[in-house]
Amino acid sequence: MGFLDNTTITVDAILTRKGREKLARNGNFNITKYAFADDEIDYNLYDVSHPQGSSYYGAVLENMPLLEAFIDETQVMRYKLFTADKDLPSLANLTDVQTPMTLGANGQGTIKPRTENYGIGELYTFTILNTDVASLVAPDGRTGSFSRNGRSQVIRDASEVQVNFANLQNSTTTVFTTVVLITGQTTGASSSVVIQNDSTGQFS
Repeated sequence: MGFLDNTTITVDAILTRKGREKLARNGNFNITKYAFADDEIDYNLYDVSHPQGSSYYGAVLENMPLLEAFIDETQVMRYKLFTADKDLPSLANLTDVQTPMTLGANGQGTIKPRTENYGIGELYTFTILNTDVASLVAPDGRTGSFSRNGRSQVIRDASEVQVNFANLQNSTTTVFTTVVLITGQTTGASSSVVIQNDSTGQFS
């Protein structure tokens, strides 16, 4: 969903394909969770040298246009807001993420992130943007969900994923690179891995 403007409390909410299926099946919802994100905000515009003082440091941010609601999860809700202790010495961040990952035809790699400044046991959401280049599988065999056109794939509630590289040796494609987006489901910490399909040796 998205706020229509910053002067009212009007909210524009749209249903995902899964949401429309549930509405058609049951006729109602029992919403138990929601999230906010600030994808459209560029915090580099926070101006601590504003000549009119601290009340205007964030004036540009407060007047930026906001995104309308849409359902492409590879492009929206990528930077979720979360609540933390105000005295938190440092934010959580993802480590042990090697990029780029380059393998040849039918190769396999593993993405196994770790969250610093959190502890252990965080689960992640993995999103690959182009399954023509490679696809993902969770340790328990889950392949998650695919976008309507089948080009992107999302696996949630996983500690790691296996990356299966497609064989593009006889393909007419000119696209051999994609990206896997990784987000910690508790902390919101995020990272990404560039995937390079070296089927034809273009990255060698």
